Amino acid sequence: MQIQLPDIEKEALAGIKTASGQEQLENLSIKYLGRKGVLTQFLRHISSLPEDERPGAGKNANLLKVKLEKAFKKALNNIDAQKSNAFTGIDVTLPGRPALRGSLHPITQVAKEICDIFLRLGFDIAESPEVETDYYNFEALNIPKYHPARDMQDTFYVSENIVLRTHTSPSQPRVMEKEKPPVRIISPGKVFRCDSDLTHTPMFHQVEGLMVDENISFGDLKGILTTFVHQFFDKDISLRFRPSFFPFTEPSAEVDILCVMCKGKGCRVCSKTGWLEVLGSGMVHPAVFENVGYDTDKYTGFAFGMGIERIAMLKYGIDDIRKFFENDLRFLGQF
Repeated sequence: MQIQLPDIEKEALAGIKTASGQEQLENLSIKYLGRKGVLTQFLRHISSLPEDERPGAGKNANLLKVKLEKAFKKALNNIDAQKSNAFTGIDVTLPGRPALRGSLHPITQVAKEICDIFLRLGFDIAESPEVETDYYNFEALNIPKYHPARDMQDTFYVSENIVLRTHTSPSQPRVMEKEKPPVRIISPGKVFRCDSDLTHTPMFHQVEGLMVDENISFGDLKGILTTFVHQFFDKDISLRFRPSFFPFTEPSAEVDILCVMCKGKGCRVCSKTGWLEVLGSGMVHPAVFENVGYDTDKYTGFAFGMGIERIAMLKYGIDDIRKFFENDLRFLGQF
């Protein structure tokens, strides 16, 4: 029987070498190493050998078993590697897969469009800190200690004299303290208020505007804002200036446009009035000029401010401000 081992080895290795697939290798493994395989039968009949030949026969049979197991494993690994590297062919006429591209957030797009319009009108962009002092956020803008806008339900207080700015208007006194007229700036940025519902969020964006020079009148204010509205919304859209009140402007006015939803017929969005408020404005209050050292007899100016989210909601017909901040790609992908 010991003479048969080289024959078993030769036959098994030859079969492994010529096997064309996984199924053939598995069948060969069963044939030689299975419970009823050739090598297993050899080991079972070792007891029939002379006593002095048994140890050598058993040792050689076990060595051959290990050798064949390694050979079968290696052959199976080679087949798996060939499958993974198999060339299936490429149709060069098929169009390529387009790369997924992101886009600017709709708030960023609207802010950029607003800034571009005012840059073309000769305004510069100014920035001011989001964490602001009580003085610049309120007192420099003619908002005294007792004004209700300073109450805790409106303002996030960091400390007694430090707040998260409630509007971008603090850029006005900051710029005027450093620059002499003429001044023509806009100031976009984030602002913060204790408010949250369908049309308000604790953090939102505003664009503030300021123009100061000699002989600036309310007519200049109306001309600039009318130009902006016509360029941003529609050149044929109607707008009106409605008297209002802001502590840092006098006289003050809110600007309304004809409802973009119903075209003035009256709907839920415009509360059946046919008009939508888009921004607040007015002539700079003399007290603000006095706080920065401007000569109120020589210089006049106007200021305006608008919420970017509100402008975006009107432009795109969006009824819930929270959609801008929920990061739903189905919503953002439309812009």
